[in-house]
Order: sequence, then C-alpha cells, then structure tokens
Amino acid sequence: MADDHGDTITQEIAGHAVSISNPDKVFFSKRGETKLDLIDYYMAVAEPLMATMGGRPTLMQRFPDGASGKSFFQKRVPKGAPEWLQTTIVSTPNGTTSNAMVAADIAHVAWAAQMGCLGFHPWPYRAADPDHTDELRIDLDPSPGVDFADIRWAARTVKDLLNELAIGAFPKTTGSRGLHIFVRLHSRWDSYQVRAAAVALARELERRHPERLTAAWWKEERGRRVFIDYNQNAPHKTVFGAWSVRARVGAQVSTPFRWDELDTIDPEALTMNIVPDKLRDEGDPWAEMYANPTTIEPLLEMYERDLADGLMDAPWPPVYPKQPNEPPRVAPSRAAQPTED
Repeated sequence: MADDHGDTITQEIAGHAVSISNPDKVFFSKRGETKLDLIDYYMAVAEPLMATMGGRPTLMQRFPDGASGKSFFQKRVPKGAPEWLQTTIVSTPNGTTSNAMVAADIAHVAWAAQMGCLGFHPWPYRAADPDHTDELRIDLDPSPGVDFADIRWAARTVKDLLNELAIGAFPKTTGSRGLHIFVRLHSRWDSYQVRAAAVALARELERRHPERLTAAWWKEERGRRVFIDYNQNAPHKTVFGAWSVRARVGAQVSTPFRWDELDTIDPEALTMNIVPDKLRDEGDPWAEMYANPTTIEPLLEMYERDLADGLMDAPWPPVYPKQPNEPPRVAPSRAAQPTED
C-alpha cells in the first residue's frame, strides 16, 4: 500500500518503508513510463532478479532526469540513505575504496530506482565472499560492420565450445546491440583466474574462427569481427545486469532467454512492459544455471597450455596496474618501430 505525501509516496517493500519522490516523473519517453512504473517493473521480476544479483555489491548509474538525461556512476552510497540499507567496501584497480550498496533484497533495488538508477551493474561475487568470483561473464561485443546475426552466430559458437568442455552457459540480451553469456561457478576461483579462463576461451574461439571472432584487445586489429571481451572479467569489473532496464527511451531490458530462442530473439522488443509477461508465461530461463554451478578448470588448462606455447597474458585495460607477463600496453600502430642501421 502507498500513503500519499504530496509529491512523495511511501511503499512497504520487503519489510522496509521506501519513500518514492515524484513517482509520476517520466523516465522513458517513448511510451511514457514513470519512476513508479520502473519500481513496479522490478517488483514484478523480483524473484529472478534477486537470484542473479541478490547479495552482490552493485554499481549504480543514476539518471536523475530519466533515460534521456545526463547520468553519473555512483559506487558510494550517498549520505541520507536509509539505516536499513546494506553496504560493503569495494575497491577500484588503483586501490580506492567505496561503500557500495549490496542488493540484499528487492527493497534495495526499489530504493536505488527511486534515486534514478535505471539498471544495475552487479559485481561478479557476493559481498559475503569477495575473494571468490562465482560468475564468468562472456561479452560478445559488435565491432563496426557487425550485425546482430553475427552476434547470434558468435553466441552459438561460444555455446558449442563450452558444451565440449561440459560447462553450462546461459545467454541474455544486453538491452542494446550485443549478447552476454553467463556461467555460474562454484566459489573456488578468484577474479584473476576467472579472467584467465575468459582469455583462454576468447583465444580458442579466435583460433577456430579467425575470420569472424577475435580476442584482439586493440580496436585497430579487430576488423569486422565479433570481439570476445575477456577483460569484462578483470577484477572489480562489472557488466550490465540481467533483468535491468537500459537507459533507452524504449526501456529495453537486458533479458535472459533460452538457447532455443536464439534465432528469433529480438532485443529491441524486450521492453519493460513486455518482459514481466514473458517471465510469467515461461519462467526463469536461468533457473537451471543457479541449480548447477560449474567449473572453469578446462579453460584454465587451456590458458596454461597457451603460456607453455609461448603466449603472454592478454593486454589489460589501461586503468589497471601493469600485470605479470603482460605484453606492452600500446597499440600496435603506435609501437616503436626498429630503426635501420
């Protein structure tokens, strides 16, 4: 129930009183969905949303004026947050710490949405166990000239390789142009090991399909190929979360789906007003993933074989300290050329 207080209403959500200011403020201009509509959407998908992001530190990207307005990222929970809000300390690659929100229950999600957070970027570990990364996140990133048919093909190819390794994988739309594939892991490996597994996966896929897939970190080397962005698994990196609403005027949702939908899935059509009905009719397509966490050992063995064959580690993003066995962190076109005698 909601109690009216002028431009603010209060809702009882998961045992907490959540105040919602300006509930009728339009956040998505195409159909006119409001802030309250966004919160109602998250309430409608609460069960699968909490299955994927519950208990995780969460990076908020806030859009005070809705999807068409300016935004800013916020790791630190702002002053004035309710006393019941759960937080945890997270670090950036350079060691800066922040007091981040933990998605402890759906009330936390509603509070963040009230603050103008449209979608969420959860950490790949739980706040209670920050030393173990329990998700491998495969980001299929379209280079210029790559269309969604290419992304579909790439996703199928990723699945085929992971099937060979007996690693279960589960897809979702990004809410934009790409696809993500998630693998839920036993809590045994740290983020460096999970990144190494992603590097091995990307390199093996490039070896098998060099004309269509690439592990090349430097954009100038990718050409018109799908980039398998292994660095989305680097320590402290986050990706856009499942069931989250993108900051687009049409309110597209990053939607989990079943593999048999791959050839027909239309990311543009999976909007905030459509996805709850799809979920109600079809159930959570990732339920099997949560019930069956798996291993990355076959990928780590691939990684070690690559090192034994003389490959260095793959390049890291520029914000990270120089890593052991990392190649020079400079684009090939800018690398120093040998001089003639």
